Amino acid sequence: MSRTKFTEEEALAFHHEPTPGKWAITATVPMTTQRDLSLAYSPGVAVPCLRIAEEPQAAYDYTNKGNLVAVVSNGTAVLGLGNLGALGSKPVMEGKAVLFKRFADVDSIDLEVDTEDVDAFVDAVKHLGPSFGGINLEDIRAPDCFVIEQRLKEAMDIPVFHDDQHGTAVICAAGLINALHLSGKRIEDCRIVLNGAGAAGIACIELLKAMGARPRNCIVCDTKGVIHKDRTEGMNQWKSAHAVETDLRTLEEAMAGADVFLGVSVKGAVTPAMVESMADNPVIFAMANPDPEITPEEAHDVRPDAIVATGRSDYPNQVNNVLGFPYLFRGALDVNARAINEEMKIACAEALAALAREDVPDEVAMAYGRKLSFGRDYIIPTPFDPRLIWRVPPAVAKAGMDTGAARRPIVDMEGYQASLKGRMDPTASILRGITERARRAQARMIFAEGDDIRVLRAAVAYQRSGFGTALVVGREADVRAKLEGEGMGDAVRELTVVNAANTEHLETYKAFLYARLQRRGHDMADIHRLAARDRHVFSALMLAHGHGDGVVTGATRKSAHVMELINHVFDADAGHGAAGVTALLHRGRIVLVADTLVHEWPGAEELATIAERGAAVARHLGLEPRAAFVSFSTFGYPVSERAEKMHRAPQVLDARGVDFEYEGEMTVDVALNAQAQAAYPFQRLTGPANILVVPARHSASISVKLMQEMGGATVIGPILAGVDASVQLCSTVSTANDILNMAVLAACKVG
Repeated sequence: MSRTKFTEEEALAFHHEPTPGKWAITATVPMTTQRDLSLAYSPGVAVPCLRIAEEPQAAYDYTNKGNLVAVVSNGTAVLGLGNLGALGSKPVMEGKAVLFKRFADVDSIDLEVDTEDVDAFVDAVKHLGPSFGGINLEDIRAPDCFVIEQRLKEAMDIPVFHDDQHGTAVICAAGLINALHLSGKRIEDCRIVLNGAGAAGIACIELLKAMGARPRNCIVCDTKGVIHKDRTEGMNQWKSAHAVETDLRTLEEAMAGADVFLGVSVKGAVTPAMVESMADNPVIFAMANPDPEITPEEAHDVRPDAIVATGRSDYPNQVNNVLGFPYLFRGALDVNARAINEEMKIACAEALAALAREDVPDEVAMAYGRKLSFGRDYIIPTPFDPRLIWRVPPAVAKAGMDTGAARRPIVDMEGYQASLKGRMDPTASILRGITERARRAQARMIFAEGDDIRVLRAAVAYQRSGFGTALVVGREADVRAKLEGEGMGDAVRELTVVNAANTEHLETYKAFLYARLQRRGHDMADIHRLAARDRHVFSALMLAHGHGDGVVTGATRKSAHVMELINHVFDADAGHGAAGVTALLHRGRIVLVADTLVHEWPGAEELATIAERGAAVARHLGLEPRAAFVSFSTFGYPVSERAEKMHRAPQVLDARGVDFEYEGEMTVDVALNAQAQAAYPFQRLTGPANILVVPARHSASISVKLMQEMGGATVIGPILAGVDASVQLCSTVSTANDILNMAVLAACKVG
């Protein structure tokens, strides 16, 4: 994958819109009636308070402590940016909190402690222990981080984990297990060289020693060279613990004959000559960020037999901490662990390594654009492998139980794994797959409304995200002025601005359009006006002639008017089987609603076609289609002429012999609820419907907008399906991100 590019303005806008920051708190209990409030607070809350006072462990039953982690920093070592202070670290800590939620469904609150005094920091954090099930320390400079973590571990009875140290160590260990497996080597026999004796480096070498690496075979280096027994300069107690008896004094000397190199230092620290001097089948983990100690290309130029990993996503074998900390805490929290010990970290590493040796699911391969299989370029699982959530935490939990760290052992491990599968939000992996498919497609995307800043921001994001080429329809001077007004003037030269005045194809477009419309009351003057002056028609003509791969439009005009214009160029009306399908994403579910764009009042035949279009979109999204024809009537009751067409539509599909599940007519609650479906044993759906075919466009629009405004659903669409071209329409209230999403769908030809 290529690295995503963005401007400062885009990064700031992401953190500012729709509300400042990256997370918010939502109540998990009803808070509407006076009774609800009385139970949630006084007097009802007194009951669990008294129970917990008598039995402290009951806090895990009656509060969110068991699924709550504090992400704590003082901002003294923020990413590669240095000491930004507590407040300057907050965006990073918020980001860590949302990663916990996204990957392991762990709730997290960021806490920025405004002190560089170790004693004060430790005192502040340890007194917060009753609130949380675990503490994730982040971005604290060395050696303070060693002291802080050790003292908090001793003072607190919940897991305390400094991810900058141990997260890197765990993923490094997982990769090394598989690299040595491929090299035919054993860790106890390997000569290991570590460059970088900071928090991550020390944690890496300590974990590898716990896994069997012999101390005498482990050489640690820093900016002053090899850490050896006779050295006094630049030493501290953590470095001294890894000093060895050796005559080696430089990294170059240490690398000669080494089996493994681990780098958590700086760009360029390793030369090709150093790599060339290593043992056969060397393992090189160059993990410096943003640029590795040596690139895989440089290493492979001199040692084709090397197995190379880095910290970057645009190279194979990324050492990414997000593979570790969410699942370590998930497993630790689920057994109410007192700590995350070495055995739990090793179990995490071994589970990750084992997962990488297994066949990779198709959806993961599809998301990454290539077939992944265990080998030199795939020794660590990808962060978006859906199996991580139910494979790694059980291994961590079991290690916690085996070592006595668990206070509440899991009795039914199979049931636990099943519950973990249910925690994952399927929408995230589906959208990830679509994004990567779009990146592979490299589509030339036509953004029809280049006079709107939202469209321009989406076009810039499309190109800078590596999806392909953005073709903006507009006047170059106008585009430049609008982008400069947003502080994005440098983006003008990246975009291709097209219009009727600068294309050589206008006469071809006009001839094509006249051939379509000459018998529909349009003369040549009308044709010229449409082709040369209407951006929607011009964009559609570009697409029809292969001068782009998709069109995104509709942000500045009502969809009905845009559809009329698109129909001048393509057969995108009800008579030709087109339909609008809108995706609703809400609480981990995706439901498609159709038709939200084309058919005003469809009959049974049209409803059946709409269901087919919805099924096609569902499959594009990676869903197995289950369509329900919804009404206020369920299987004939109450009897109504208005519901009759919803009753007949499934019979039309019966005659067509389609290859997806469908049923109707039924109310929405029956369609979406498996328990409600159980009351009708004759019905054919095997689970909740993911496609709702509604009686008319107005009911579809009402349903979608109600869910969006009242339910907080994310809306994607309407997706125009059933047209022989990739055209997608936004709404007039779309944000730049909404328009970008529609461009991604157009690039994937969803519909």
